Amino acid sequence: MKLTAADDTGRDTKPAKPPRDIKLSPDGKWRSFPKTPNLLQYVNTGVYYGRVKIEGKIFRQSLETDVFTTAKLLLGDFLKKKHKLANRPISGTFGEARALYEADIAADHTLKDGSKLYRQNCVKALLKTWTGIDALSPAKITEADCRAWAGRFADKYDAQFFNNTLGTFRHILERAGIGHDDNPALKVKRLGVKQKELKLPEPDQFEALVETIGTAGARQSRYCANFVRFLAFSGCRLSEARKVCWKDIDFERAEIRVETAKRAMTSSSASFRFVPIIPPMLELLTRLKPENPAPESPVCGVAECEKSLTNACKKLGIHRITHHDLRHLFATRCIEAGVDIPTVSRWLGHSDGGALAMKTYGHLRREHSAAMAQRVTFATKQAS
Repeated sequence: MKLTAADDTGRDTKPAKPPRDIKLSPDGKWRSFPKTPNLLQYVNTGVYYGRVKIEGKIFRQSLETDVFTTAKLLLGDFLKKKHKLANRPISGTFGEARALYEADIAADHTLKDGSKLYRQNCVKALLKTWTGIDALSPAKITEADCRAWAGRFADKYDAQFFNNTLGTFRHILERAGIGHDDNPALKVKRLGVKQKELKLPEPDQFEALVETIGTAGARQSRYCANFVRFLAFSGCRLSEARKVCWKDIDFERAEIRVETAKRAMTSSSASFRFVPIIPPMLELLTRLKPENPAPESPVCGVAECEKSLTNACKKLGIHRITHHDLRHLFATRCIEAGVDIPTVSRWLGHSDGGALAMKTYGHLRREHSAAMAQRVTFATKQAS
Protein backbone atom coordinates (compact mmCIF):
# COMPACT_ATOMS: atom_id res chain seq x y z
CA MET A 1 0.00 0.00 0.00
CA LYS A 2 1.29 3.45 -0.88
CA LEU A 3 2.30 5.54 2.12
CA THR A 4 0.87 9.05 2.28
CA ALA A 5 1.09 12.00 4.62
CA ALA A 6 -1.95 13.79 5.99
CA ASP A 7 -2.62 17.48 6.52
CA ASP A 8 -4.46 19.03 9.50
CA THR A 9 -7.84 18.01 8.09
CA GLY A 10 -6.86 14.35 7.94
CA ARG A 11 -6.85 14.23 4.13
CA ASP A 12 -4.04 12.55 2.25
CA THR A 13 -1.79 15.13 0.56
CA LYS A 14 1.54 13.81 -0.70
CA PRO A 15 3.46 10.56 -0.36
CA ALA A 16 5.16 10.26 3.02
CA LYS A 17 8.80 9.27 3.05
CA PRO A 18 9.12 6.01 4.99
CA PRO A 19 11.96 5.89 7.52
CA ARG A 20 15.21 4.56 6.13
CA ASP A 21 15.91 2.25 9.04
CA ILE A 22 13.51 -0.55 8.18
CA LYS A 23 13.92 -4.22 9.06
CA LEU A 24 11.91 -7.03 7.54
CA SER A 25 10.79 -10.08 9.52
CA PRO A 26 12.10 -13.52 8.38
CA ASP A 27 8.71 -14.40 6.89
CA GLY A 28 8.54 -11.08 5.06
CA LYS A 29 5.18 -10.11 6.58
CA TRP A 30 6.22 -7.40 9.03
CA ARG A 31 8.36 -4.27 8.93
CA SER A 32 9.96 -2.94 12.12
CA PHE A 33 11.68 0.37 12.80
CA PRO A 34 14.72 0.33 15.14
CA LYS A 35 14.42 4.07 15.83
CA THR A 36 10.74 3.64 16.72
CA PRO A 37 10.51 0.66 19.07
CA ASN A 38 7.18 -1.17 19.50
CA LEU A 39 5.96 -0.12 16.05
CA LEU A 40 5.28 -2.65 13.28
CA GLN A 41 3.80 -2.43 9.80
CA TYR A 42 1.95 -5.27 8.13
CA VAL A 43 3.42 -5.51 4.63
CA ASN A 44 0.31 -6.73 2.79
CA THR A 45 -1.95 -3.87 3.93
CA GLY A 46 0.44 -1.19 5.10
CA VAL A 47 -1.44 -0.89 8.41
CA TYR A 48 0.66 -0.11 11.48
CA TYR A 49 0.49 -2.08 14.73
CA GLY A 50 1.68 -1.50 18.26
CA ARG A 51 3.58 -4.35 19.91
CA VAL A 52 4.84 -4.54 23.48
CA LYS A 53 5.99 -7.28 25.86
CA ILE A 54 4.93 -6.86 29.50
CA GLU A 55 5.78 -9.43 32.16
CA GLY A 56 6.45 -12.08 29.54
CA LYS A 57 3.17 -11.52 27.68
CA ILE A 58 3.12 -10.01 24.19
CA PHE A 59 0.39 -7.53 23.25
CA ARG A 60 -0.15 -6.58 19.60
CA GLN A 61 -2.95 -4.33 18.39
CA SER A 62 -3.79 -2.52 15.17
CA LEU A 63 -3.39 1.25 15.27
CA GLU A 64 -5.88 1.45 12.38
CA THR A 65 -3.80 3.72 10.17
CA ASP A 66 -1.35 3.34 7.29
CA VAL A 67 0.20 6.78 7.87
CA PHE A 68 3.58 6.61 9.62
CA THR A 69 3.33 9.97 11.42
CA THR A 70 -0.17 9.16 12.70
CA ALA A 71 0.97 5.73 13.84
CA LYS A 72 3.76 7.28 15.92
CA LEU A 73 1.23 9.48 17.71
CA LEU A 74 -1.16 6.57 18.38
CA LEU A 75 1.67 4.34 19.56
CA GLY A 76 2.15 6.39 22.75
CA ASP A 77 -1.50 5.95 23.74
CA PHE A 78 -1.28 2.22 23.02
CA LEU A 79 1.79 1.76 25.25
CA LYS A 80 0.34 3.86 28.04
CA LYS A 81 -2.90 1.88 28.03
CA LYS A 82 -1.19 -1.52 28.04
CA HIS A 83 1.14 -0.61 30.91
CA LYS A 84 -1.80 0.74 32.89
CA LEU A 85 -3.73 -2.51 32.43
CA ALA A 86 -0.68 -4.55 33.37
CA ASN A 87 -0.35 -2.66 36.65
CA ARG A 88 -4.02 -3.17 37.54
CA PRO A 89 -4.35 -5.76 40.32
CA ILE A 90 -6.24 -8.96 39.48
CA SER A 91 -8.07 -10.68 42.31
CA GLY A 92 -6.78 -14.08 43.37
CA THR A 93 -9.77 -16.17 42.32
CA PHE A 94 -12.90 -15.83 40.26
CA GLY A 95 -14.89 -16.35 43.47
CA GLU A 96 -13.31 -13.26 45.02
CA ALA A 97 -14.12 -11.18 41.94
CA ARG A 98 -17.67 -12.53 41.95
CA ALA A 99 -18.09 -11.51 45.59
CA LEU A 100 -16.95 -7.98 44.73
CA TYR A 101 -19.39 -7.84 41.81
CA GLU A 102 -22.29 -9.06 43.94
CA ALA A 103 -21.46 -6.45 46.59
CA ASP A 104 -21.52 -3.75 43.91
CA ILE A 105 -24.93 -4.93 42.69
CA ALA A 106 -26.35 -5.04 46.23
CA ALA A 107 -25.17 -1.47 46.90
CA ASP A 108 -26.40 -0.05 43.57
CA HIS A 109 -29.33 2.21 44.46
CA THR A 110 -30.30 2.63 40.78
CA LEU A 111 -31.33 -1.03 40.51
CA LYS A 112 -34.72 -2.31 41.58
CA ASP A 113 -34.93 -5.38 43.80
CA GLY A 114 -36.22 -7.41 40.86
CA SER A 115 -33.21 -6.46 38.75
CA LYS A 116 -30.82 -7.39 41.56
CA LEU A 117 -32.54 -10.75 41.97
CA TYR A 118 -32.32 -11.38 38.22
CA ARG A 119 -28.57 -10.76 38.20
CA GLN A 120 -28.15 -13.05 41.19
CA ASN A 121 -29.96 -15.74 39.20
CA CYS A 122 -27.53 -15.16 36.32
CA VAL A 123 -24.61 -15.71 38.70
CA LYS A 124 -26.20 -18.90 40.05
CA ALA A 125 -26.74 -20.23 36.53
CA LEU A 126 -23.13 -19.43 35.64
CA LEU A 127 -21.80 -21.34 38.66
CA LYS A 128 -24.14 -24.24 37.96
CA THR A 129 -22.95 -24.66 34.38
CA TRP A 130 -19.24 -24.11 35.09
CA THR A 131 -18.18 -26.39 37.93
CA GLY A 132 -15.18 -25.12 39.87
CA ILE A 133 -14.98 -21.70 38.26
CA ASP A 134 -14.85 -19.97 41.65
CA ALA A 135 -11.46 -21.54 42.35
CA LEU A 136 -9.92 -20.44 39.04
CA SER A 137 -7.66 -17.44 38.59
CA PRO A 138 -9.43 -14.90 36.32
CA ALA A 139 -6.16 -14.31 34.45
CA LYS A 140 -6.04 -17.99 33.47
CA ILE A 141 -9.54 -18.19 32.02
CA THR A 142 -9.08 -18.48 28.25
CA GLU A 143 -11.25 -17.75 25.26
CA ALA A 144 -11.54 -21.51 24.64
CA ASP A 145 -12.80 -22.00 28.19
CA CYS A 146 -15.44 -19.32 27.67
CA ARG A 147 -16.61 -20.79 24.38
CA ALA A 148 -16.89 -24.26 25.90
CA TRP A 149 -19.01 -22.86 28.73
CA ALA A 150 -21.16 -20.90 26.28
CA GLY A 151 -21.95 -24.09 24.39
CA ARG A 152 -23.08 -25.84 27.57
CA PHE A 153 -25.12 -22.87 28.74
CA ALA A 154 -26.89 -22.28 25.43
CA ASP A 155 -28.13 -25.89 25.43
CA LYS A 156 -29.99 -25.36 28.73
CA TYR A 157 -31.25 -21.78 28.65
CA ASP A 158 -32.97 -19.44 26.20
CA ALA A 159 -31.15 -16.78 24.20
CA GLN A 160 -32.17 -13.83 26.35
CA PHE A 161 -31.01 -15.41 29.61
CA PHE A 162 -27.81 -16.52 27.86
CA ASN A 163 -27.05 -12.95 26.80
CA ASN A 164 -27.73 -11.53 30.25
CA THR A 165 -25.60 -14.18 31.95
CA LEU A 166 -22.80 -13.58 29.44
CA GLY A 167 -22.95 -9.89 30.29
CA THR A 168 -22.74 -10.72 33.99
CA PHE A 169 -19.75 -12.96 33.31
CA ARG A 170 -18.00 -10.15 31.45
CA HIS A 171 -18.62 -7.71 34.32
CA ILE A 172 -17.19 -10.13 36.89
CA LEU A 173 -13.98 -10.49 34.88
CA GLU A 174 -13.79 -6.70 34.59
CA ARG A 175 -14.24 -6.48 38.35
CA ALA A 176 -11.31 -8.86 38.66
CA GLY A 177 -9.14 -6.26 36.96
CA ILE A 178 -9.04 -7.73 33.44
CA GLY A 179 -9.04 -5.02 30.79
CA HIS A 180 -11.47 -4.75 27.91
CA ASP A 181 -8.99 -5.93 25.29
CA ASP A 182 -7.99 -8.96 27.34
CA ASN A 183 -11.43 -10.05 28.53
CA PRO A 184 -11.96 -13.55 27.05
CA ALA A 185 -15.73 -13.40 27.61
CA LEU A 186 -15.93 -10.55 25.10
CA LYS A 187 -14.83 -12.99 22.41
CA VAL A 188 -18.08 -14.94 22.88
CA LYS A 189 -20.88 -13.60 20.69
CA ARG A 190 -24.34 -12.89 22.01
CA LEU A 191 -27.23 -14.94 20.65
CA GLY A 192 -29.99 -13.51 18.54
CA VAL A 193 -33.26 -13.25 20.44
CA LYS A 194 -36.34 -14.24 18.45
CA GLN A 195 -39.37 -12.05 18.86
CA LYS A 196 -42.01 -13.84 20.91
CA GLU A 197 -45.16 -14.63 18.99
CA LEU A 198 -48.07 -13.13 20.88
CA LYS A 199 -51.03 -15.49 21.28
CA LEU A 200 -53.60 -13.45 23.17
CA PRO A 201 -57.27 -14.17 23.87
CA GLU A 202 -59.95 -12.54 21.75
CA PRO A 203 -62.47 -10.27 23.55
CA ASP A 204 -65.03 -13.04 23.99
CA GLN A 205 -62.32 -15.44 25.19
CA PHE A 206 -61.10 -12.90 27.73
CA GLU A 207 -64.59 -12.49 29.15
CA ALA A 208 -64.94 -16.27 29.41
CA LEU A 209 -61.51 -16.42 31.04
CA VAL A 210 -62.26 -14.00 33.88
CA GLU A 211 -65.68 -15.57 34.37
CA THR A 212 -64.10 -19.01 34.70
CA ILE A 213 -61.53 -17.73 37.19
CA GLY A 214 -64.13 -15.87 39.24
CA THR A 215 -66.46 -18.87 39.56
CA ALA A 216 -63.78 -21.51 40.21
CA GLY A 217 -65.00 -21.96 43.79
CA ALA A 218 -61.79 -21.14 45.66
CA ARG A 219 -61.74 -18.56 48.46
CA GLN A 220 -59.63 -16.16 46.39
CA SER A 221 -61.33 -16.82 43.03
CA ARG A 222 -63.17 -13.51 42.87
CA TYR A 223 -60.05 -11.55 43.82
CA CYS A 224 -58.01 -13.38 41.19
CA ALA A 225 -60.55 -12.52 38.49
CA ASN A 226 -60.43 -8.85 39.48
CA PHE A 227 -56.63 -8.92 39.48
CA VAL A 228 -56.63 -10.32 35.93
CA ARG A 229 -58.95 -7.48 34.89
CA PHE A 230 -56.75 -4.89 36.59
CA LEU A 231 -53.61 -6.12 34.81
CA ALA A 232 -55.36 -6.24 31.44
CA PHE A 233 -57.01 -2.81 31.84
CA SER A 234 -53.88 -1.00 33.07
CA GLY A 235 -50.91 -2.62 31.31
CA CYS A 236 -49.04 -2.75 34.62
CA ARG A 237 -46.27 -5.19 35.31
CA LEU A 238 -47.01 -7.65 38.11
CA SER A 239 -44.71 -5.89 40.59
CA GLU A 240 -46.29 -2.54 39.70
CA ALA A 241 -49.88 -3.69 40.11
CA ARG A 242 -49.15 -5.07 43.58
CA LYS A 243 -48.17 -1.60 44.82
CA VAL A 244 -51.16 0.36 43.50
CA CYS A 245 -53.23 1.68 46.42
CA TRP A 246 -56.42 3.69 46.47
CA LYS A 247 -54.45 6.89 47.09
CA ASP A 248 -52.95 6.35 43.63
CA ILE A 249 -56.37 6.41 41.97
CA ASP A 250 -57.48 9.85 40.75
CA PHE A 251 -61.07 9.58 39.57
CA GLU A 252 -61.28 13.30 38.72
CA ARG A 253 -58.34 13.20 36.33
CA ALA A 254 -59.18 9.63 35.29
CA GLU A 255 -55.63 8.34 35.84
CA ILE A 256 -53.68 5.90 37.99
CA ARG A 257 -50.28 6.74 39.46
CA VAL A 258 -47.99 3.74 38.92
CA GLU A 259 -44.53 3.33 40.44
CA THR A 260 -42.39 2.17 37.53
CA ALA A 261 -40.70 -1.17 38.16
CA LYS A 262 -37.70 -0.39 35.98
CA ARG A 263 -36.19 2.70 37.52
CA ALA A 264 -34.91 5.25 35.04
CA MET A 265 -31.29 6.31 35.26
CA THR A 266 -31.87 9.88 34.13
CA SER A 267 -34.04 11.49 36.78
CA SER A 268 -36.01 10.62 39.88
CA SER A 269 -39.15 12.14 38.34
CA ALA A 270 -39.30 9.20 35.94
CA SER A 271 -39.74 6.67 38.78
CA PHE A 272 -43.51 6.78 38.31
CA ARG A 273 -45.98 7.28 35.45
CA PHE A 274 -49.67 7.92 34.96
CA VAL A 275 -51.93 5.41 33.23
CA PRO A 276 -55.36 6.54 32.00
CA ILE A 277 -58.47 4.96 33.48
CA ILE A 278 -60.13 3.40 30.45
CA PRO A 279 -63.91 2.70 30.62
CA PRO A 280 -63.65 -0.99 31.70
CA MET A 281 -61.13 0.00 34.38
CA LEU A 282 -63.49 2.71 35.67
CA GLU A 283 -66.24 0.13 35.98
CA LEU A 284 -63.89 -2.23 37.87
CA LEU A 285 -62.61 0.46 40.26
CA THR A 286 -66.10 1.78 40.95
CA ARG A 287 -67.17 -1.72 41.93
CA LEU A 288 -64.11 -2.38 44.12
CA LYS A 289 -63.88 0.97 45.90
CA PRO A 290 -66.63 0.37 48.55
CA GLU A 291 -64.98 -2.91 49.64
CA ASN A 292 -61.84 -1.32 51.07
CA PRO A 293 -61.76 2.48 50.65
CA ALA A 294 -58.74 3.25 52.91
CA PRO A 295 -56.14 5.31 50.96
CA GLU A 296 -53.23 3.03 51.93
CA SER A 297 -55.11 -0.17 51.07
CA PRO A 298 -54.10 -2.02 47.90
CA VAL A 299 -56.64 -1.91 45.10
CA CYS A 300 -56.30 -5.62 44.36
CA GLY A 301 -57.03 -8.27 46.96
CA VAL A 302 -54.32 -10.68 45.73
CA ALA A 303 -50.74 -10.24 44.53
CA GLU A 304 -50.66 -12.96 41.85
CA CYS A 305 -52.98 -15.29 39.94
CA GLU A 306 -50.71 -17.44 37.78
CA LYS A 307 -52.25 -20.76 38.82
CA SER A 308 -55.77 -19.48 38.28
CA LEU A 309 -54.84 -18.23 34.81
CA THR A 310 -53.26 -21.54 33.85
CA ASN A 311 -56.21 -23.61 35.09
CA ALA A 312 -58.77 -21.40 33.36
CA CYS A 313 -56.91 -21.47 30.03
CA LYS A 314 -56.67 -25.24 30.23
CA LYS A 315 -60.37 -25.57 31.04
CA LEU A 316 -61.38 -23.31 28.11
CA GLY A 317 -58.90 -24.90 25.71
CA ILE A 318 -57.13 -21.65 24.84
CA HIS A 319 -53.42 -20.82 24.70
CA ARG A 320 -51.91 -20.39 28.17
CA ILE A 321 -51.22 -16.77 29.09
CA THR A 322 -49.18 -15.27 31.93
CA HIS A 323 -49.31 -12.11 34.02
CA HIS A 324 -47.07 -10.36 31.50
CA ASP A 325 -49.26 -11.43 28.59
CA LEU A 326 -52.04 -9.33 30.12
CA ARG A 327 -49.74 -6.33 29.72
CA HIS A 328 -49.38 -7.25 26.02
CA LEU A 329 -53.17 -7.58 25.85
CA PHE A 330 -53.61 -4.02 27.13
CA ALA A 331 -51.19 -2.64 24.53
CA THR A 332 -52.80 -4.66 21.75
CA ARG A 333 -56.32 -3.47 22.53
CA CYS A 334 -55.13 0.15 22.74
CA ILE A 335 -53.43 -0.01 19.34
CA GLU A 336 -56.40 -1.77 17.76
CA ALA A 337 -58.58 1.05 19.11
CA GLY A 338 -56.44 3.58 17.22
CA VAL A 339 -54.10 4.86 19.97
CA ASP A 340 -50.71 5.73 18.48
CA ILE A 341 -47.72 3.64 19.53
CA PRO A 342 -45.70 6.46 21.22
CA THR A 343 -48.68 7.13 23.50
CA VAL A 344 -49.12 3.45 24.31
CA SER A 345 -45.39 3.28 24.99
CA ARG A 346 -45.66 6.07 27.59
CA TRP A 347 -48.61 4.31 29.25
CA LEU A 348 -46.49 1.14 29.48
CA GLY A 349 -43.61 3.04 31.06
CA HIS A 350 -41.12 2.68 28.23
CA SER A 351 -38.43 5.35 28.06
CA ASP A 352 -37.31 4.74 24.46
CA GLY A 353 -39.94 6.83 22.72
CA GLY A 354 -41.79 3.79 21.37
CA ALA A 355 -38.92 1.82 19.79
CA LEU A 356 -39.58 -1.36 21.81
CA ALA A 357 -43.35 -1.06 21.40
CA MET A 358 -42.96 -0.59 17.64
CA LYS A 359 -40.80 -3.71 17.50
CA THR A 360 -43.32 -5.72 19.51
CA TYR A 361 -46.61 -4.37 18.17
CA GLY A 362 -45.61 -2.88 14.82
CA HIS A 363 -47.58 -5.49 12.89
CA LEU A 364 -50.76 -4.31 14.66
CA ARG A 365 -50.07 -0.73 13.62
CA ARG A 366 -49.70 -1.82 9.98
CA GLU A 367 -52.92 -3.83 10.11
CA HIS A 368 -54.76 -0.88 11.61
CA SER A 369 -53.29 1.49 9.00
CA ALA A 370 -54.41 -0.82 6.21
CA ALA A 371 -57.95 -0.88 7.59
CA MET A 372 -58.02 2.91 7.99
CA ALA A 373 -56.68 3.38 4.44
CA GLN A 374 -59.84 1.81 3.05
CA ARG A 375 -61.83 4.70 4.52
CA VAL A 376 -59.91 7.35 2.55
CA THR A 377 -61.75 8.68 -0.51
CA PHE A 378 -61.37 11.44 -3.10
CA ALA A 379 -65.00 11.26 -4.21
CA THR A 380 -67.07 14.45 -4.00
CA LYS A 381 -69.67 12.65 -1.92
CA GLN A 382 -69.97 9.30 -0.25
CA ALA A 383 -71.75 6.57 -2.14
CA SER A 384 -74.97 5.46 -0.51
